[in-house]
Amino acid sequence: MLLLENTRGLDLDATLGCGQTFLWRPLEGGGWAGVTAGRAVTARMEGTVLALEGAQEEDRAFWENYFALDMDYPALLERFCAGSKRLAVCVEHSPGIRVLRQPFFETLCCFIISQNNNIPRITAITGRLCEGLGEKLGEGLYSFPAPEALAAREPEDLAFLRAGWRAEYLIDAARKVASGQVSEAALAALPDAEARALLMTVKGVGPKVADCVLLYSLSRWSVVPMDVWMKRAMARLFPRGAPVCCRPYQGIAQQFIFDYARASLPRGANDKKSAKPRRGD
Repeated sequence: MLLLENTRGLDLDATLGCGQTFLWRPLEGGGWAGVTAGRAVTARMEGTVLALEGAQEEDRAFWENYFALDMDYPALLERFCAGSKRLAVCVEHSPGIRVLRQPFFETLCCFIISQNNNIPRITAITGRLCEGLGEKLGEGLYSFPAPEALAAREPEDLAFLRAGWRAEYLIDAARKVASGQVSEAALAALPDAEARALLMTVKGVGPKVADCVLLYSLSRWSVVPMDVWMKRAMARLFPRGAPVCCRPYQGIAQQFIFDYARASLPRGANDKKSAKPRRGD
């Protein structure tokens, strides 16, 4: 078991349950089970310590990076709260959220799957994708498939996913990544606008999915994915745009705004109750 002590106020449940990742599932009695980058762990908070069962000491740097434990979130959130009362309300709703640093190809595929979808179904589809094409890591545990494994398939081969039209998009993404047409290294070297345009050469990837990949995988903290709920939240809470105090971390600020909005703002057109919002809208 790996123990990470300097967690800087991390709230594991809020972080893994706020719609930025779909490869973790909550466990009865507390904690989360997840597989990412070929690593299968069970994560729990023991007081202020993050305990990762199944992780090894040599993976310490990976998990510290994944959970963004190197960032001084308390100082960043203090700055947010001091600069905007409305942003302070959003932060104080769930101050332990952290924006993860997720593997590139996993993030791209998961947010392709997320389009016009809900979190339980997204999680189910990604689970079937890993079980069907990933490598077995243990009893009932499978890695996310490599781009090459997915690129070799045709849409009809992915009928078992029950992902509909998303299957064609997943295969196109895999082929472009496997061939090097779209690579993490190339994206990292480009300005935001050009990186977004490159991601949008993948079938089915629009500005929203591209921005999710830039934020949640490439740590482009200034990028703000705009879905239905974020547009509604910004119109209600920040009609003049993101507060100056959150620049250049608008992407991190939006995660707190999104979480507050989905819990606190009226849902649906004309403020009527509707389905719980998700990042795929």
